[in-house]
Amino acid sequence: MNTIVPAGAPWSGIVRRGQLLRITDLEGQQAVDFLCYNAADPQERYHAPNTMKAAGTIFLTTGHVLYSDIARPIFTIVEDWFGGHDTIGGCCSAPSNRMLYGVENCPGCRENFLTALAAHGLGRKDIVPNVNWFMRVPVSTDGGAAIAPGVSPPGCQVALRAEMDALAVISNCPQINNPCNNFNPTPIGVEITG
Repeated sequence: MNTIVPAGAPWSGIVRRGQLLRITDLEGQQAVDFLCYNAADPQERYHAPNTMKAAGTIFLTTGHVLYSDIARPIFTIVEDWFGGHDTIGGCCSAPSNRMLYGVENCPGCRENFLTALAAHGLGRKDIVPNVNWFMRVPVSTDGGAAIAPGVSPPGCQVALRAEMDALAVISNCPQINNPCNNFNPTPIGVEITG
């Protein structure tokens, strides 16, 4: 299954254990917000602290595992052309866009997550801190952090192997108020194989 996800749009799908989920930044410089859940029991979901503790870093790449809240592997990164995907920036939203940038009626990834999750009977309580593929949030030695401009080249990919039957939820980030997409959201490709 190969799908083009338009700029700013949500996507969700079930990835069976052993299958690969490949996400391609088609035009480059596009952030992709990502959540995942145990497809059979979505109360078990991606857990950023477990993932970062096991990885020993806040920047994910090949070999790192996305762990659940009960410390079970959901996905393993098996191929990564980018290196250093963000785990701390979270998702943008209409409320955070108002808070940070003073703009009204500017929906973001949180709203996309809500749309995608609704198709699976899930909602606001099921949104947790997410992974941001192809996005960098450098952290300085004094603890300062800021979203950096998008630098992924066209065609950049990350491939994840499902370690359980997993629900994958994507927001192809619509953000135009910070540089994560270089102020120009673009389409991505999503493919499930195996």
